Amino acid sequence: MDGTALYEAVAAIFIAQMNGITLSAGEVITVSLTATLASVGAASVPSAGLVTMILVLTAVGLPTSDISLIVAVDWLLDRIRTTVNVLGDSFGAAIVNHLSRAELEEQERIHIEARRASLRERVAIELEETGFEVDGVTAKRGPLDRINKV
Repeated sequence: MDGTALYEAVAAIFIAQMNGITLSAGEVITVSLTATLASVGAASVPSAGLVTMILVLTAVGLPTSDISLIVAVDWLLDRIRTTVNVLGDSFGAAIVNHLSRAELEEQERIHIEARRASLRERVAIELEETGFEVDGVTAKRGPLDRINKV
């Protein structure tokens, strides 16, 4: 998402400069906000940056016909955007992991204890059904007793 937003903002400013149009501070902010919102909506669509670029350019009144200049290099830029997106997501995941490590470890401990309790219950039921001793009390005899006597 962040790679596409950067790409669209830079491309819109490039198209404006190429046409000799100076963007005011308000128009640059509009380009930035529109590019960010457009990239959020098109995060999972491959090469959607070209489609959402039309939205960004029309928001500030730039000619949309100049998108054809960017099409020639979009295949390379798409790979760079993907790299920036993956890197940003990785940093975000690492920060969340670092900030919530104690909570994650507590949740894991609770999960492990619950699994152990469930396993203990299942083992106790199996032992009772097969006739082995459970907590010092001998349960019913099972088929293994006959094998041991033979």
